[in-house]
Amino acid sequence: MTNGTLHRLSAFTDDPASGNPAGVWVGDELPDAATMQKIAAEVGASETAFVAPSTGTDRIVRYYSPEVEVSFCGHATIATGVVLGTTDGEGTYRLSTSIGEVPVTARIRNGKAEASLVSVDTQYKSVSSELLDEALTALRWSGDDLDRSIAPAVAYAGAWHLVLAVNSAGRLAELDYDFEKLKAIMLRENLTTLQLVWREEEFLFHSRNPFPIGGIVEDPATGAAAAALGGYLRDAGIISAPATLIIRQGEAMGRPSRITVDIPVSGGIKVTGSAVET
Repeated sequence: MTNGTLHRLSAFTDDPASGNPAGVWVGDELPDAATMQKIAAEVGASETAFVAPSTGTDRIVRYYSPEVEVSFCGHATIATGVVLGTTDGEGTYRLSTSIGEVPVTARIRNGKAEASLVSVDTQYKSVSSELLDEALTALRWSGDDLDRSIAPAVAYAGAWHLVLAVNSAGRLAELDYDFEKLKAIMLRENLTTLQLVWREEEFLFHSRNPFPIGGIVEDPATGAAAAALGGYLRDAGIISAPATLIIRQGEAMGRPSRITVDIPVSGGIKVTGSAVET
């Protein structure tokens, strides 16, 4: 078995009791897939990043939930950036992931460790009425709950997410979905999480992210979904870029998180957050 050091952090927060827990395993080379899956299951966080050196400031990274490998994970990337910044120094590291290169910049700001990632290029697709009806049924929601100014979409910034915007804080607060039904839909449609949002102000969103394919009822902070949302809002012309969004997530779970999303006119989306060892 390949030797490495396992770090446990909470991302998108500076409070170990808040944010989204992540594992970051760092070694001289990546373990085999079965070992990475076993370690991720033992860690029990929604994702664990496995990191090994390539050349210079380049790193090879793979991401595992407790049940499956995932193509990309934002909060574990932020946690990885903080670990690399702490152990190897502030600066930009180029992460070679299964979906392409993702740069992550580590820094200390106001005495706190934070990192910023830049996603791969974004994409979005409209949602068929059949998929929308299935998802709403699994969520026990109705079409009347939706904010029609942000049309349902499937959005990508390294992983695919179903974006559904609701028209009230109360609707987002009531999340009691059919776990197995939603999991089956997501596996069929190659979805990583659902990005369920309520827009409180023009640039302030509240989010909840069901993650049943990873064996997790809900993710307290989802950087990949935040990047996908930012890309979708820009690419669909819902907001004008450049713009900066704040996404608040995890509050209903008692693990409040804060995600900053910088949306350029074109290219990848920048996602920034703090992370702290737990």
